[in-house]
Amino acid sequence: MSVLSRSALESSPLADLHAIASELGIDGFRRLRKADLVDRIVAHQGGDDGESVAEETVDEVAAEPEARPRRRRGGRGRGRAADEAEAEVDAEAQAEEEEEAEAQVEAEEIEAEAEADLVKVDDEADEERPARRGRGGRGRNGRDRRDGRDGRDGDRDEETAVEGVVELFANGSGFLRLTHPEPSDDDVYISAAQVRRCELVSGDRVAGPVRRPRRSERYPSLVRVDTINGKPADEVAEGTPFDELACTWPSERIALDGGEDPTLRAIEWLTPFGRGSRVTVTGPALAGKSDALRRIAAALSGRDELEVSVVLAGVRPEEAAEWAQDGPVEPIAAVHAGASADAQAQAIERAVETAKRIAVRGGHAVLLIDSLDTLPPSAARRTIAAARALVDGGSLTVVAASTLPVGGETTVVALDAALTGAGRFPALDLVRSGALRPERLVGDEGAKAIAQARAEALDQRGT
Repeated sequence: MSVLSRSALESSPLADLHAIASELGIDGFRRLRKADLVDRIVAHQGGDDGESVAEETVDEVAAEPEARPRRRRGGRGRGRAADEAEAEVDAEAQAEEEEEAEAQVEAEEIEAEAEADLVKVDDEADEERPARRGRGGRGRNGRDRRDGRDGRDGDRDEETAVEGVVELFANGSGFLRLTHPEPSDDDVYISAAQVRRCELVSGDRVAGPVRRPRRSERYPSLVRVDTINGKPADEVAEGTPFDELACTWPSERIALDGGEDPTLRAIEWLTPFGRGSRVTVTGPALAGKSDALRRIAAALSGRDELEVSVVLAGVRPEEAAEWAQDGPVEPIAAVHAGASADAQAQAIERAVETAKRIAVRGGHAVLLIDSLDTLPPSAARRTIAAARALVDGGSLTVVAASTLPVGGETTVVALDAALTGAGRFPALDLVRSGALRPERLVGDEGAKAIAQARAEALDQRGT
């Protein structure tokens, strides 16, 4: 091929220069800039004399690599060869463009992955979630559509305040039951970290803001705990577990203010109990145990110094409906006799845990239970044993109906079914009733009066 001048080469398109370099056998020409490529072509031709200009155009020279073998076929061979050479150059240029596009995509994906990793770190720094989100949902723009970060679901993290009862699981996490004790789809997930930080127990009534479920989550999540059992969470002091706290004999009598009610007057003065007492109201069927509990609840309701709660386990359906409709205290749990023994035991255990937490935090809880008859003896004793007066602290008083004493009581209120059936009130069986250390509750004179009344009742029974 004829020698081309530098000026002719500089005015030629890069694709033509590539074709010339290929014809000349220049290695690595595609990686060279145009000026460097021109220098290599001139050097390969033996130098630029500035005068030698070929009659063929640069386009014709560019076509020579494919045209030379085909010249025997006539003038059409040169045109076809040029077309093929140009097609080859176009294909190579397209390949380079595709490589650049792929490199750009790869860079975008790397950037997206880095952003996703940052999001993952942020998410793991938050509270634990009920369901881990997958890695899907990322586009090439590197945004994570799972959490609404692309702006289209920006309201998914909107917080709303709720209140419910805590139910914990073996793994340390739990749920805030909004329709306690029944579960619902609106229940709120509580992370194990929040449970540990706030020392939550099953039965705590908790309030706080929640976040709506994100993608692949089923339940909303509790953002923080604002109140626990009606008190600000930051005021709830951490301390020794309830069962390890020092306790003492009850010494503050709980007045029933019976007025004209003979049953309440008899219980208050003949079988007294105080803050921290363990009380069973005993007697056979139809002795009036449930009625006595309702009278006690009515006498204690509305007192600011006491946190009164009622749990019904194994009662007649009509009694549960009566409590719910007429009170005097709305039960925190009501499981009628047709429910399983496990359901009844769980209802009582949750109520006891709630009352314990109130006592630990300095409050005075009174828990009324109707009844303990469906519990195994060991569980019944454990329920009664939970009551105590804490030294320099709160108290938990348990008043429970039971056919027979379960053991460990400080006060037993025994009812006489015959007196109840005859309508003779108070239907108190003083011989079977009694209180430990009554002098701490009613004084020495009151304790002497109780002993005298019991002695008279025993004499009457003997005659």
